[in-house]
Amino acid sequence: MAVAVSYRKIIHIDMDAFYASVEQRDHPEYRGKPLVVGGPPQGRGGVVATASYEARKFGIRSAMSSKKAVQLCPNAIFVYPRFAVYKEVSNHIREIFSRYTDLIEPLSLDEAYLDVTEDKQNIGSAIEIATLIKQAIKDELHLTASAGVSINKFVAKIASDINKPDGLKFIGPSAIERFMETLPVEKFFGVGKVTAEKMKKMGLHTGLDLKQLTEADLIKNFGKTGKFYYQIVRGTDDRPVQPHRETKSMGAEDTFAYDLTEPEEMFDELDKIALTVAERLERRQLKGRTITLKVKYSDFKQITRNQSLTSAVADAATLSDTAKQLLMATNLDDVKVRLLGISVSNFGDPVPRTEKDEGSDQLRLF
Repeated sequence: MAVAVSYRKIIHIDMDAFYASVEQRDHPEYRGKPLVVGGPPQGRGGVVATASYEARKFGIRSAMSSKKAVQLCPNAIFVYPRFAVYKEVSNHIREIFSRYTDLIEPLSLDEAYLDVTEDKQNIGSAIEIATLIKQAIKDELHLTASAGVSINKFVAKIASDINKPDGLKFIGPSAIERFMETLPVEKFFGVGKVTAEKMKKMGLHTGLDLKQLTEADLIKNFGKTGKFYYQIVRGTDDRPVQPHRETKSMGAEDTFAYDLTEPEEMFDELDKIALTVAERLERRQLKGRTITLKVKYSDFKQITRNQSLTSAVADAATLSDTAKQLLMATNLDDVKVRLLGISVSNFGDPVPRTEKDEGSDQLRLF
């Protein structure tokens, strides 16, 4: 007698060109035109936060410099991001999710995992729930979202990207392994550009290629993540949807209007950034032992330096002083600094709550 297998029902919802879509919704004159949300290309130039689908046709992508974007599309319209508006919309989207489940794991303002194995309305079908959520977002917010449905987080996330925009894709248990075999390696969780290039040099181009290696081989070549590759290419992903994800780090960074060349200028900016980080830590009642400095130069090369302290801290003075020491340990001769950032991790004891803790976290400095 066959034993019935019980699977999770996981949905990944991803808003379509979220920031740009909100701007096009609120400003009819932007609709149907190549729109870039981010810093303008004039002067030093900014960075693309997101781009409308009309702009993406020209090759404009997130994290691209605005100067590069305007080279690709001279007629692109640039607008500054309105994070307060995006967060308000995101909260409404989260409320729509909560109508069906409390197992919601937000990944950012515009995407989240939902576990609807047992849904609040006893609908029973993850595909139907995804359809209802997409329709509610369209009716109530006049925006579109894409959804991926499967039995685990990894496949659901990949599925949500297949039929964008306004798409819905279901990949059932019997189709997962074949789907994973045909997936390009750069689509795998944890595979960035550097790792993808390494894999391709090894002759590993698809999931099927990865499947030919033993778990030991993958771990030898890719460290602990190799074990995950071994499992996921076989359709195994046991990570649960985590409604309360543990905060691993907290920080802030700023891109400057002009390149910083003097240490005194850099120190002044680190003071400001440290204050922002300290305020965020206080709001979340967190202290951390490891302080990390991020530096991006005018040529977009980037370095990070960190220092672990003997006790957990959260005050701006210690954050700033440590960041300055880390900066001074780098080569400051004839450098042009485009961006500085400070983050805190390795959290310890919580900060005692005060009246100032009320309110939401600040968004990253833009």
